[in-house]
Amino acid sequence: MNCHGFGKPLVIALLASFALVGCGGGGSSNGSDSSPTNGSGSNGPTYTPGVFENADNFVARCENPRTYTDINGDPYNDQPGSILYENHFLRSWSNDTYLWYDEIPDLDPGNYDDPVEYFGLLKTDATTPSGNPKDRFHFTYETSEYEKLTQAGISVSYGIDWALVSSAPPRQLYIRYIEPGSPADASEVDLTRGVKIIAIDGVDVENGSDVDTLNAGLFPSAIGESHTFTVQSVGSTDTRDVTLSAVEVEADPVPIVDVFNTANGNVGYVFFNDHNFVSEDKLVDAMTQLKSNNVTDLVLDLRYNGGGLLYIASQLSYMIAGPAATSGRIFDELRFNDKYPSTNPVTGNALSPTPFYNTTSQYSDKYGGGVQLPALNLNRVFILTTSGTCSASEAIINGLRGIDVEVVLIGSTTCGKPYGFYPTDNCGTTYFTIQFDGSNDKGQGGYSDGFTPMNEPTAPGILQNGCYVVDDLFSPLGEVVDPLVSAALEYRATSSCPPVTQVSKSAESRAPAFKVNASGVQSYTDDDIASIRQMIRYMTNYTDPFKQTEPQ
Repeated sequence: MNCHGFGKPLVIALLASFALVGCGGGGSSNGSDSSPTNGSGSNGPTYTPGVFENADNFVARCENPRTYTDINGDPYNDQPGSILYENHFLRSWSNDTYLWYDEIPDLDPGNYDDPVEYFGLLKTDATTPSGNPKDRFHFTYETSEYEKLTQAGISVSYGIDWALVSSAPPRQLYIRYIEPGSPADASEVDLTRGVKIIAIDGVDVENGSDVDTLNAGLFPSAIGESHTFTVQSVGSTDTRDVTLSAVEVEADPVPIVDVFNTANGNVGYVFFNDHNFVSEDKLVDAMTQLKSNNVTDLVLDLRYNGGGLLYIASQLSYMIAGPAATSGRIFDELRFNDKYPSTNPVTGNALSPTPFYNTTSQYSDKYGGGVQLPALNLNRVFILTTSGTCSASEAIINGLRGIDVEVVLIGSTTCGKPYGFYPTDNCGTTYFTIQFDGSNDKGQGGYSDGFTPMNEPTAPGILQNGCYVVDDLFSPLGEVVDPLVSAALEYRATSSCPPVTQVSKSAESRAPAFKVNASGVQSYTDDDIASIRQMIRYMTNYTDPFKQTEPQ
């Protein structure tokens, strides 16, 4: 099975910007599956309930074959075909590789005229013990945009990470983080973390019904696209208008590295935002800096880190724990569906566990492959979390607890994604369907309701030592007055938590289940909020340059 168009082959496992959306989606010509049909008759494949041909019989048979090249200048493998071929590919591919393939409804591909809509139905409807959908991470993305976002960390945006405190009216929308050097970071617009968005292009955020205009402003689709935001600065009751123009923003995955000098030794701090290829060298630099400062503890800030490349998570975990704790131990072990107990169905290779990688990979631009990683040799780490802490970030938590490194959580319950998948391109759309889950050296996994700090009032996930603290958007990020950082330092000194003064609202809500409409925009219920970029980051990318098991 091929993933077309990736210079650095990608495989996704265990994702922020948000988007307001109304109900939408491509239409189906017939929602009923009461009897088998031929779809387009003799012009395409036929459907027989319960019979699944090999997906390779339908792959890259496209209604609109691509004639352009991928991000690396290579041609796609598209051949003339039809929507029916595309739907049959999705049906067979899902039945073959989906982790819960026996829970997918067998829907006639000929009854749907939009492959994206059809794909949205090819998943389980089961729930977790807490009542959340078991599969909340089933989505698609336009392949050309996905390539740019994952390979270079580039997206068309203003450089703003949005925080929504209510998805339905009355809404509250704030700036959660601003990318350094982005349009939103310019001095003339005077935007900061905690700024409240009152209106977008004249549409009221709190109660406005024109979600299309709100979405268009929040998530520009083209370079140079401009929108006007009515904002309210932190501590002010006045409003003002700010116009922002979108550019290609290259995000810095490790924008803050600091050392806190305390009476009990130096404490390192790393704000880590994205497990992408760029982050490898940045993390090596950060850990080298902290090692030279003789830190005795580490505060690892993953509060907005939705995931990415799993090998990065393995490397970072090694750099935290060191060689003695990780030698010969398993960081993560994959399990596919019961059709493939010992073989990876995507690569065809025999399954083998992922160790704690102790060297740089071939993708390191600064160091090159095979260079020994620095190690802090810590037996404890403080990890700052919210519901935006997902997939590869959760794999760090799970991997370290599997080798008895104490993980102290400060913040709130993580998103709950022990699952993963290989993003698969077909005919210009990249599809994400859960294909495996992971476990640590002790065989622990299954954290579908996340990891939860010990004193969180609702406590839905697997309990970890630590403190429930609500992320305060009005405090400077990563400084000692930041409530999450302050609580970590207090717990380190006294083993006690600050009193719980409030319960987090939907700014930290769990990622909802969603479908994607014909234009590739995720659709929830009316007035819900989605996040295309965050959902990309919710993936733990299982690209493994050490094993070279990813599809070529």
